[in-house]
Amino acid sequence: MRVLVWHVHGAYTTSLVQGGHDYLVPVMPDRGPYGRGRADTYLWPRSALEVSPGDLRDQEVDVVILQRPHEVTLAAQWLDRRPGADVPAVYLEHNTPGGGGAVTTVHPLAGQRDIPIVHVTHFNALVWDSGAAPARVIEHGIVDPGHRYTGEIEAAGVVVNEPVRRGRAVGTDLVPELARAAPLDVFGMAVDDLHGAVLVPAGRLRTFADLSQDRMHAELARRRVYVHLHRWTSLGLSLLEAMHLGMPVVVLGCTEAPFAVPPAAGCVSVRPSELADAVASFLRDADAARAAGTAARDAALSRYGLERFLSDWDAVLAEAAG
Repeated sequence: MRVLVWHVHGAYTTSLVQGGHDYLVPVMPDRGPYGRGRADTYLWPRSALEVSPGDLRDQEVDVVILQRPHEVTLAAQWLDRRPGADVPAVYLEHNTPGGGGAVTTVHPLAGQRDIPIVHVTHFNALVWDSGAAPARVIEHGIVDPGHRYTGEIEAAGVVVNEPVRRGRAVGTDLVPELARAAPLDVFGMAVDDLHGAVLVPAGRLRTFADLSQDRMHAELARRRVYVHLHRWTSLGLSLLEAMHLGMPVVVLGCTEAPFAVPPAAGCVSVRPSELADAVASFLRDADAARAAGTAARDAALSRYGLERFLSDWDAVLAEAAG
């Protein structure tokens, strides 16, 4: 099957393109948001093929995976075929509702029946108003990075992109309290902006920007514990990756996270003080941290393995293509 899909979320797309299809990935000279092409910092198979918008009309496309409302129009223009009418399509919804009321927000594709909506968590499917559109859930799947945990560095690892811009949604305001419990090593895009934006004791915050996925995994696994502070996002792939690495996890108990992290894997709480206490405890007790990390990896492999994820996508794509 030949699948048109935009490179929107690097980690998610990395898992998606591991399937047994050809994936046509739009690329533009500026590699902007609608034409990023193949990833630079993730390993993708050769079946992920860069295609310029001008060449798409001549391409055979069996199904389109849409991820942003404007892609409906772009696909129609670039393919000269209307998604859901002239070419099968599904809409992959990565995000929790934004803007207005969480449980009253109507999905952009709620008013039609031709393009099914695929939510990435059951929480998202519950809170979005998908209207008349067919909706289903495909839970995340992760390319297993392997059990790499050493915990040799007595610090808490955090992975978050653009923490200053995204603010409270990703728990940036909670960083000072956590930094008093443990040194924080923060990985991701634009994390250097944290310096000067949050008040933490000297020497308690280090940032590591724009590492490749493999290098980030290697460095993250050296930290004693992983901390996930997201308040209002879908289930973070970085959390699931940390669990795959064999890290103990300390997680703010919002959205899907409480259902993804078993008690043996670490600590899940909506009380920042309890999260800080758990981080400090894991720093003191390396054996407990290692045991929790083993439980985290077992849980992640069982529920968020790549084979199940790709099988679910095969079923959705086959149904859409008829």
